[in-house]
Amino acid sequence: MGQALCCVQVDQSTVAIKETFGKFDDVLEPGCHCLPWVLGQQLAGHLSLRVQQLDVRCETKTKDNVFVTVVASIQYRALADKASDAFYKLSNTRAQIQSYVFDVIRASVPKLELDSVFEQKNEIAKAVEEELEKAMSAYGFEIVQTLIVDIEPDEHVKRAMNEINAAARMRVAANEKAEAEKILQIKRAEGDAESKYLAGLGIARQRQAIVDGLRDSVLAFSVNVPGTTSKDVMDMVLVTQYFDTMKEIGASSKSNSVFIPHGPGAVRDIASQIRDGLLQGNTVQN
Repeated sequence: MGQALCCVQVDQSTVAIKETFGKFDDVLEPGCHCLPWVLGQQLAGHLSLRVQQLDVRCETKTKDNVFVTVVASIQYRALADKASDAFYKLSNTRAQIQSYVFDVIRASVPKLELDSVFEQKNEIAKAVEEELEKAMSAYGFEIVQTLIVDIEPDEHVKRAMNEINAAARMRVAANEKAEAEKILQIKRAEGDAESKYLAGLGIARQRQAIVDGLRDSVLAFSVNVPGTTSKDVMDMVLVTQYFDTMKEIGASSKSNSVFIPHGPGAVRDIASQIRDGLLQGNTVQN
């Protein structure tokens, strides 16, 4: 109906290409335009000025001979002031952009090892964008943004990389576990040494208290009972200790059978043995 009335409508963010008898005449902006077809004027087509996106998957090889698939996302748009170039100079814009992306990626990635490809993906994207901007500007297109959105190594390589990473983490965990066990053993040894030291200190203090008590007992008995000697007092103390020991052995429920000589003569023999041992020890020291 619009063509019959020689009127055409151009939508927003779109331009139309006007031809007269098959020759380019003008670029029509959004709005309503009159094209008398009887004068040979017609629309050759429309050109969108919106930003478009093209995802390109490119398979290539790295410097360390690993095949990877690089996925690049190209955002581009046609320029209004170069609409005629964008409409007439390229027959397949997307195929042209894809060819340039293939060329740049396959020239850049083989110079890098796999780890460097992941680390320098921004540099690869920048190289692709610069090459596309230089090439596509002559055809009336602007490259808005270029992104490397994915890098996919071969499945076997990906599995090997995961196994290497897992092994490295297990090695770190084993080292940390061994270090923790080492610290526990050191702390346990330090605690055992401290415990033995304190036990020895307690035994030494106990023996010192026994010696002090025996000395005080001997002095007190000698003063209160005239005519007694230190030997008599020690014999009586030994007898007392002997019976206390017998009492403790009999009162303990965990004691095994113990056979010891019993009787007044046995106490005398024990006292003699203790005195002889002390005298021999003093003789050796002197």
